[in-house]
Amino acid sequence: MDLIRHLRYFAVVAEELHFGNAAARLGMAQPPLSQRIKRLEDELGVRLFDRSSRQVRLTEPGRLLLAEARDLVARADRIRELMARAASDGVAGLRIGVPPDLGGPVIAALLAALREADPPLRAALTEMSTADQVRALIEGSLDGGVIRHPAGATGLAYGPVLVQHPGVLLPAGDPLAAFSSVHLADLATRPLVLFPRESEPGLHEETLSECRRHGYVPGEVHPGLHPQFTLGLVMSGTAVAFGPRVEQPGVVWRPLLGDPLAWRVSATWRRDDAGEAVEAFGSLAVRVLRENAGLADEGAARARTIRHRPSSGLLA
Repeated sequence: MDLIRHLRYFAVVAEELHFGNAAARLGMAQPPLSQRIKRLEDELGVRLFDRSSRQVRLTEPGRLLLAEARDLVARADRIRELMARAASDGVAGLRIGVPPDLGGPVIAALLAALREADPPLRAALTEMSTADQVRALIEGSLDGGVIRHPAGATGLAYGPVLVQHPGVLLPAGDPLAAFSSVHLADLATRPLVLFPRESEPGLHEETLSECRRHGYVPGEVHPGLHPQFTLGLVMSGTAVAFGPRVEQPGVVWRPLLGDPLAWRVSATWRRDDAGEAVEAFGSLAVRVLRENAGLADEGAARARTIRHRPSSGLLA
């Protein structure tokens, strides 16, 4: 059994006193969390929580364990940090998560900015969804990340929130491709390919809610995590998708009238472990996303006013 990981789970449940909230904070489902707490109780030979249908309370052994668990988890995180620095000859080594669709040029720009920082920051980037990044940050296996909101996690600190207004990706033969812009309602019941619910739970629900609010109810929602898979579904005429401008044969990108969708992104890190290197990463990530991914500050994006075209409702 990975004792440190189980103690980390225990500490989060002890702070929330609610298994559902603790699971959301950890970016995992509730049943596996309950199983891991039960395994820890079996390993230690004590009951750590009194559970009822209405509340969860720490037992006396649980209260005794909590302070020790927090101390051991903090020490383990510190050891990882010290070893990472030792392995990099004193240059700050960061473990950073990035979304699968961030794009090659943006990744290259972020790595270049990290190398050019003063002092330089050595970083290992890993492609991870928001849910996986939140879980890894809380467990201590990541130092920072670039995530999409709403993240639904406590215990994390966030850099400035940037906003991306996606357009719609259409098959080249779609009648809507003849227009310079598209109203969400014009999509009618066309199938949609969207990032999986389990990878971006908050944004998945927020996006579908905004679609319904503006008159678009997809006939089917296909999960698509990686951009090339998404483009394949669009090119084949299987579905439409949302995203930044794409130049690709067989696919036509059009802006959405009124910018009804706002995808919010920020750098993030553990609130109780904000060292200089992590904060420097957060500042660099914001600059790179502004300059290379076309993202705008949340306040500026909200202030934009765009004239709406009424939906024709004739192109379903």
